[in-house]
Parts: sequence; structure tokens; C-alpha cells
Amino acid sequence: MGRGLLSCLLLLQLVLLAGGWQEEFLRLPSDGGTRWALLVAGSSGFYNYRHQADVCHAYQVMRKGGVKEENIVVMMYDDIAHHPDNPRPGLIINHPTGPDVYSGVPKDYTANDVNVNNFLAVLLGNQSALTGAGSGKVVASGPNDHVFVYYADHGGPGVLSMPADGEYLYADDLVKALKKKHAAGAYKSLVVYVEACESGSIFQGLLPANISVYATTASNADESSWGTYCPGDDHGAPPAEFDTCLGDLYSVAWMEDADAHQDGRRAETLLQQYKTVKNRTSDEGTYTLGSHVMQYGDMALAPQSLDLYYMDTTSAATANDDKLAAAGAVKGTVSVKQRDADLFYLWRKYRRAGEGTAEKVEARERLLQEMGRRSRVDRSVELIEGLLLDGGKVDVGVRAAVVDDWECLKSMVRTFEDKCGWLGQYGIKHMRSFANICNAGVSHHAMPNAASLACPSPPLS
Repeated sequence: MGRGLLSCLLLLQLVLLAGGWQEEFLRLPSDGGTRWALLVAGSSGFYNYRHQADVCHAYQVMRKGGVKEENIVVMMYDDIAHHPDNPRPGLIINHPTGPDVYSGVPKDYTANDVNVNNFLAVLLGNQSALTGAGSGKVVASGPNDHVFVYYADHGGPGVLSMPADGEYLYADDLVKALKKKHAAGAYKSLVVYVEACESGSIFQGLLPANISVYATTASNADESSWGTYCPGDDHGAPPAEFDTCLGDLYSVAWMEDADAHQDGRRAETLLQQYKTVKNRTSDEGTYTLGSHVMQYGDMALAPQSLDLYYMDTTSAATANDDKLAAAGAVKGTVSVKQRDADLFYLWRKYRRAGEGTAEKVEARERLLQEMGRRSRVDRSVELIEGLLLDGGKVDVGVRAAVVDDWECLKSMVRTFEDKCGWLGQYGIKHMRSFANICNAGVSHHAMPNAASLACPSPPLS
């Protein structure tokens, strides 16, 4: 054996013994494919500030990582930066002491152009299917390309929200689109990060392992995700001037991790980032506060380096931008469940308003109105379950996916909202109830009568 070969073998052995070999030897080099990113905030309203802040921050991460502007598509309602409640007009922050993340963010699809049809058209690269006056940008990826999709919003069992009332992205439609894109040879690998309550239900039992798609979610199929960087009540914790949460726990975890690694050192793998985010999101594994971050799909992609998607570890790329990387977790801020973030916002508005002022009266009315609306939704769904599931006595069994018949579920939801009003960001937690009715073999034709009995009055907004 030659001395050169012997030296190489000895060096290899030392590297393996030193540990960390999985990180270095499983890292995949760039293959010349183009990197694409689709960033979506599926909500509107200042109380949902965090979702658009997350997406704006994600855009900065993509650009900092060298993803070209023309290969990034941003979908967000864009009603936050210049909202009257914004204490920093024209700016959006995602961290109590962090920089503005709104500057430079393209307005590809805003307001009503943020909808299910446009999202799926953009994802599939189908420009002719777009509706509205958006930029027309789509993910026009090819067989050697790598695609990163990030979706932040409210969710429920089997669904993700969109800003328009009563419009939902159902899990089966998303997975069908991913299968279609794979069948068209429109990517080499595709990664999806989803921030939403019950976001695990979007992929559990649905996402195949053989279409080169790797997904992580903020929560499992049965729990809430969490908003974070919420102002502390009467403790002066940052951001004291805000009444709303600045980010989401899972989202800021992966983005602040990305910021910290784009400093000229080696890139992380998808699996390494998953583990880091999982620990932070679950309060370092105790699950006393937080959610169970999950992964689905093609686990063979997990050892891939993040520089295939959005990372750039060259020193030149980050030498002039260290503000985001310097932002870390802040002690003293509050985290709240996503579904309660609007109540948190309304309560803050009420507490901070001056006694006897019109602002105080309005804040109290809005808070009571939302609590009443939640109560009506809960009561209506409970009555319908009693009518269609014989008081809950019917055994629907345990399923991997939320529902067997997705068209039944969609019909049940449409009929409920027609008779009883919009489920809303809180009410979509009841998607599992409607799914269980379908799973029990109840026809969707039974819903109109049951909903009419449960909601005899006209639906309330």
C-alpha cells in the first residue's frame, strides 16, 4: 500500500473518531440546480402580525443566503406595515430588538390575490391558472432544481387558512399538487416548512416517501402551535409598545438558527436544523410550553445541506449583515397558543386603553364579541355532532389521515358555514369533528338539516 493512500486512510479514521462525521460526509455539494423559494402568510389583521413578520424575515433569510430575487415568490396580505395599530409605521420586526424585515420584500401577491388557487398555481409553475393582478411570478423549477416552501398561518385538522373568509387549503389538495409537480419532473428535491396549529395533519398519512419531498411542521396532528415574542403584561418585557406577538415559536426558531449559521462556517443539514428547532420549540424537550415539531416524507433528504435550498456560508455573503444573526431568543417575552393570540391582542388593547374612553369601550366590545362568537361555534358543532353521531356514541375509529373522504369533509364545512357562519381561525379546530362525521359513514346530504337545527338564526359574521 502506498504511503499516500495509507496517509489518507489514517486521516479518514481520525475524522471518524473525532465525531461529527455524519455532518461532513453526508453533506451534499451543490449540483448546479437553481434554488427556488415560495413564502406564504395565510392570514390578515394586525392581531396576526406574526405571520407576515415571519414571512418577511424568511425573505431576508433567502436573500442573505444568495437565492435570487427572481426565484423567490412572496404571498402576504400586506396590511401590517402601515396599519394604524403599528407603533413603528412602515416597519415590521420579527424580534423585539431585531431590525426591520419588511424593507425590500416584493409584493408578488397581496390582499385577495393571496388565495388557494394562486398558491397552487404558483407552486406548480402554472402561470395561466393565476387569478388576480399579482406579479405573475411562479415557481418555474426544472428537474435539477431545489424548491423551498414556507407557509405560516392558522390551521386545523387537515386544513391551512387563507385570508379570505371561508377559504381553506385542504391537505389532500396540497399533497396532490406536490405529486403532480413531482410527476412533471419539476424539481430534484422539495422541502416544506409549515407553521400552523395541527400542522402535522397536513402530511400525516398523506405525504409519500417516494416523491423527494421532505416536510417539517410546527406541531403534530393534534395540538396548537405557539406565537412568541408577545409583550409581557405589566412587566415591561419587550416589545412593550406592541399589543401583538411578533413571531411564531417554530418559525423564529428555524430562521434565527439559519441567521446564526450564515457566518462563513459550514452549513447545517435539514436534520440538524430539525433537531435544533424541535428542542427550542418544545422548551428544550420538556413540552411544558410549546409543541412537538414533526418531520414527514422522504427521510433520505434529511442529511442534505441547507445550502441546497437557501443557505450561503461564504464570508463575503454575510460580512455586511450581522444584525439578524445577532438576534437571539429573548427572556421575559410571552408565548401564547396560536388560537388565543387574537384574544391576547384584544385583551392588551382593552387593558391599555384609558378608563372611560371610546377606545376602552370599543376594545371591550371587540373582546366580548370574539368570545361570544367562539362560544356560538362550539355550541353549534356540539349540537351537530349530537344529531349526526347519535350523541357521540358512534365509533369512528383511528385513522392516519384526518378523513377518508375529503370531498365529504369539504361539503360538510361549506354547508356549516352557509347555515352557521364562518368557522374562523378559532373554529377550524372543529375540522376533526366534521371529519369524524364523514368517517362514521354519514352522508354530507345530512348536514343541511342538522345545521339548520343547530343554527336556526341567520349566520353571524
